[in-house]
Amino acid sequence: MIGKPEWFTRRKYLGWGIYPKTWQGWVYIIIFIAIFAIFQLIPFWSLHIKLIVTTIWIAILLADVIHIMLKLKKDERDKKHEAIADRNALWVLLGVLIVGILYQSITSALQNIPLEVDYFLVAALLAAVLIRAFTNYYLDLSH
Repeated sequence: MIGKPEWFTRRKYLGWGIYPKTWQGWVYIIIFIAIFAIFQLIPFWSLHIKLIVTTIWIAILLADVIHIMLKLKKDERDKKHEAIADRNALWVLLGVLIVGILYQSITSALQNIPLEVDYFLVAALLAAVLIRAFTNYYLDLSH
């Protein structure tokens, strides 16, 4: 697509995604941000048009970043380290979601009000369970 995989490296320490390793990678990021800023500063565009253009621009950026990430080469050690890091991050994420749901449930019960739980937290947990189940099912079938 637009960016080249050799301009980037896998982000290891500050989240997921890619990190520039060459000057071209930095220019790529600066240009994407500059164009985004220009879209926001055009005075005669309505808020609706800015929203549409920004959404399309972000979709292009995400598609390009995903394309770059898929093309980055990883050896067995990189794959293993990334799997362990993702697993550990998932356990922490699950713990925080569960504690949040329990806190909301207990708070509702102590205040004698109907159960008030953020259903996005519940949906995130259910989605994780479903993805894990489908992944295990797929891996069992393929091996």
